[in-house]
Amino acid sequence: MKRYTLFLTASAQNDIVSAQSFYEEESEGLGEYFYDSIIADLDSLQFYAGIHPFVFGFHRKLARRFPFAIYYDIEDESQVIILAVFHTRKALDPATLRHRR
Repeated sequence: MKRYTLFLTASAQNDIVSAQSFYEEESEGLGEYFYDSIIADLDSLQFYAGIHPFVFGFHRKLARRFPFAIYYDIEDESQVIILAVFHTRKALDPATLRHRR
């Protein structure tokens, strides 16, 4: 089975930290649960990258436990670049993703 190397852009890392902080303010421990859940979703991309639909020119994987979408691209058939981790209700301008590349 093919295994991809994951790379999170600084923007994607900031998305995760911001969402984690938001959820932690909502309820103690929820931020940590969010973080662990998103990391599990990201880890699954090591094996399942490329099977997700294209949205705005990038692959989009929906998170399993929270209403978030992970936008990524595959580079050199061996590396997955995580561009963004956005709340699914957030209005998304496709240019935002292209600028994160």
